[in-house]
Amino acid sequence: MHTIAPLWLWGFFVATVLVALFIDFVVLKKQGAHEVGVREALRWSVVWVAVSFAFNALFWWAVKDTTGDVALANTKALEFLTGYLIEKSLAVDNIFVFLMIFTYFAVPAAYQKRVLMIGIIGAIVLRTLMILAGGWLLQQFHWILYVFGAFLLLTGVKMWWAAGKEPDLEDNPALKLLRRLMPVSKSFDGEQFFTVENGKRIATPLLMVVCLVGVTDVIFAVDSIPAIFAITLDPFIVLTSNVFAILGLRAMYFLLAAVAAKFHLLSYGLAVILAFIGTKMMLIDLVKIPVVASLGVVVGILAVTMVLSVRTAPKLPMR
Repeated sequence: MHTIAPLWLWGFFVATVLVALFIDFVVLKKQGAHEVGVREALRWSVVWVAVSFAFNALFWWAVKDTTGDVALANTKALEFLTGYLIEKSLAVDNIFVFLMIFTYFAVPAAYQKRVLMIGIIGAIVLRTLMILAGGWLLQQFHWILYVFGAFLLLTGVKMWWAAGKEPDLEDNPALKLLRRLMPVSKSFDGEQFFTVENGKRIATPLLMVVCLVGVTDVIFAVDSIPAIFAITLDPFIVLTSNVFAILGLRAMYFLLAAVAAKFHLLSYGLAVILAFIGTKMMLIDLVKIPVVASLGVVVGILAVTMVLSVRTAPKLPMR
């Protein structure tokens, strides 16, 4: 698979991700189980966004230094930014599902951090494999672009139809399968995934939650990864924009969970974004939509739906 990124930038990207995970799993682990407040989540969200933008600036410089083409560097940096915003925006819907799962299982706020930290590891591994496989397929079979486009368009229509409706987790096939595969205790045992009842080692509800969060992320990745491939076929841009958006997912969850009611119309906006990207992908050989235009459409749709959501939702107190 062809990429414009130099080899050293791949190494820098891997090192950055490892440092970020080290911070999450080693440094923040010292805090122990605690409820993440809005202000803490906001601070970490700003940090992850700043890191992502700094990496994009480095990517721009690397392309310019390697090719000597400023216009090409500008285009590639815009592709990264667009892919990053697409993944960030679609992650909002993902977060609402996480919130539903945590609420359904009555997961204490102090335990939610560990679940999301493990979920981030799984998301990075699985999405890397999916992106590499998707990039290879697109390189070998151009017509798959049309399949991805039609899938995104239909997903957008389905998301619009389902927006505003309360999902029923009890009918979730993944949950039903997990309950058949493993006995589960009726109560939590701290942050443990297994406990002992009547002399037998069984799973705790927290393990069920981790499994469901992982399944949910894979399902949403099926939407977001083709959407970024619609912007660029460079696997480096698709992977890095996706992973940097995921690294900030934990902080983003705690930030949005506190104000979820304010963004009740966002699902409609995400549905329109998916439909737009799907249409763009299906018309890729007929109409070339500039990256700047795609970025403008995504930002515009998000801005409109967020403003309308805030104006029509009750104000929630900060804690």
